[in-house]
This record gives sequence, C-alpha cells and structure tokens, in this order.
Amino acid sequence: MVTVNLGMLHYVLDHVYGAFVHRTKISPPFFSRGWGGNKLDLLERLIKQLFPEVEGQNWPPRLIQPIWKTVWESQNACLREGVFRTPCDEQLLSALPPESHNARVAFLTPKSVPSHKMACVVHLAGTGDHTFERRLRLGGPLLKQNIATMVLERSEITLMKINSGFSYVSDFQVVICGRATIDEARSLLHWLDEQGFGKLGVCGLSMGGVHAAMVGSLHPTPIATLPFLSPHSAVVAFCEGVLKHATAWDALREELAAQKAAMTLDEVRQRMRDVLSLTDVTRFPIPKNPDAVIFVAATDDGYIPNHSVLELQKAWPGSEVRWVTGGHVSSFLLHNGEFRRAIADGLDRLQWKESPL
Repeated sequence: MVTVNLGMLHYVLDHVYGAFVHRTKISPPFFSRGWGGNKLDLLERLIKQLFPEVEGQNWPPRLIQPIWKTVWESQNACLREGVFRTPCDEQLLSALPPESHNARVAFLTPKSVPSHKMACVVHLAGTGDHTFERRLRLGGPLLKQNIATMVLERSEITLMKINSGFSYVSDFQVVICGRATIDEARSLLHWLDEQGFGKLGVCGLSMGGVHAAMVGSLHPTPIATLPFLSPHSAVVAFCEGVLKHATAWDALREELAAQKAAMTLDEVRQRMRDVLSLTDVTRFPIPKNPDAVIFVAATDDGYIPNHSVLELQKAWPGSEVRWVTGGHVSSFLLHNGEFRRAIADGLDRLQWKESPL
C-alpha cells in the first residue's frame, strides 16, 4: 500500500504555486529594479522610529474623520465605504506618491445594534489582496455575533506596486514595514473607540498579519490581535521561504557591486536580512492584553517556517498559537472558519467597554 504524506503535499503545493506564479512571469520578480537608493535610507530611518528603544515610540493615534457613503443596506446589515487623509507625518508623506495620501475603507456592520454592544475588527491586507471583497467575505458571517468588519485598503498606486512584485526594496519597506498602514489602522481603531464600540481587534493574513501584530503591539489600549499565516519578520519570508526563489538577487547584487567591490550572493542576502530585520515584531512591545493575541499558523507552510511563529509567541508570553493542517495556499483557501473562530475567541478575552449612560 502506498501512503501519502498530506503535510508534504501541502508544502509542495506552496512551492508549485510559487514556481507557477513567479517563474512563469505571471508575477514579476521582487525588487527587479534594485534597492531604491536614497529613498531606502530615508525609509530605514523612519521605520526605526517604531522600535521600543526609541523614546516616544508608543505615540497616540491621530484622530481622523472619514467621509462615508452607503454602498448597500439590507434588513440586517449595512455596508459603507469611506475615505480619509492618511494620518502619517509630513516626512513619511513626502516619501509616498500623492496617490497614497488618502486611504479607503469598507465598513460592514449589523443593523439595529448599538455600538457599545458591538465589537469591530480592522482587517489588514496581505500581499496581492487588492480589494475589499475577500476580507468582507471573511468577516460577513461574524455579523451574527454582532462583530463588525472594517477593511482597510491602501491607495491604488501602492496596490499596483504590490501587484508588480515591488520594483524596489524601498517600495517593500513602505508596505511591509507599514508605517503608513500602522498609522491608518491605529487611527481607525481610535475612531471606532470614539464611536463607542464595546470591543476592538485587528487581524490580517500573511503580510497583513505582520501589520496586525505591529498595530496590536503599539495600540495604547487592549485589543484583540489576530495574525494569520504570518511570520515574526519578513526576513524569514524572503530569505527562507518560497519567496526567496522569487527575488531578483542578481539585480540587487549588480547594484551593490556598482557602489562597492564585487559581492557574493550570501553577502547580498545578508544585506537584505539587515534591511528586513526592521520588520521583526519581537522587537516591539508586548500588547496590552497578550491573552487576546491568537496566531493561526499552518503545519506545513512553505512560505512561513514554523519556528518563526513560535518566536513571536515566545516574545509575547500569554499569547496562543493555533495550528491548522495545511500549507500557506491551502490554508488561505480552506481555513476561513478557523480564522473566524480565532477572531471571536480573541474578542471574548476582552472586557466590554462601559456603556454610555
């Protein structure tokens, strides 16, 4: 009898998918135009401001005023879309294209439920997630539990950079280090708090999970923090997982060689590790309520090594890791129910905000 190792099949599926997408040029190589020159240096300095050893890193969220329009409403639910000025400081705004100065958001809520009896989770985008639809489908069934869904979508120019595989490493810094995304998400949570929502959370899948962990770490009040299929740092994704085969290492080596002496491939990869180490969430503060942190990880993930998930759990005592059987691709497709369960359970571990008089 021939036995099949399902875990190995899931792992192989991740590699087959990665080879199909990247080696057939459906998606161009990451960083095919190089490092990004002076812009990379600027962004490295900006991202370092997030780190705990920098005084004042846990800055208060800025108040925003989204402009809303109703997309549709039914007897039980309402979907609105909004736009607001990204609350980043002027230095970061100057590093972003003008099209990235506004953020769009979708807001799906149950009807006829007062805000203090509702919870809301902000869903952050993973790589290639260009629209609201997938995350709205993930959050939709949670309406029955009075859990609203807020979906943050970055501007079209940033999404095009994601879709093209990031031309420069500096493009990647803007998105994965996510200072703009972090500021936007924290301000949305602050807005929800001002609206009186009883419980709040943040979640994301893959790259969105890294952002969610950063937001949960830096937010000044307890929230549920729910990273799905995400690493503790982009280092492991791009230097250990499937994506290391999708990176334009030769182009990066040629640019560095033009600036200095010839470099080996290992030296180029070490430079990439140094840059991407800025995304290491273990260097961020422990969230205010680590019991409300739930990681969902895949047993046979070809993109995210298991040790990476466990490193962040170790850095945040009290957090929980839940394992689903599968790889990165198959879990993304098959385990939405587990993601929803983690969202509901993380929120259950928070206390309700006091209702208004």
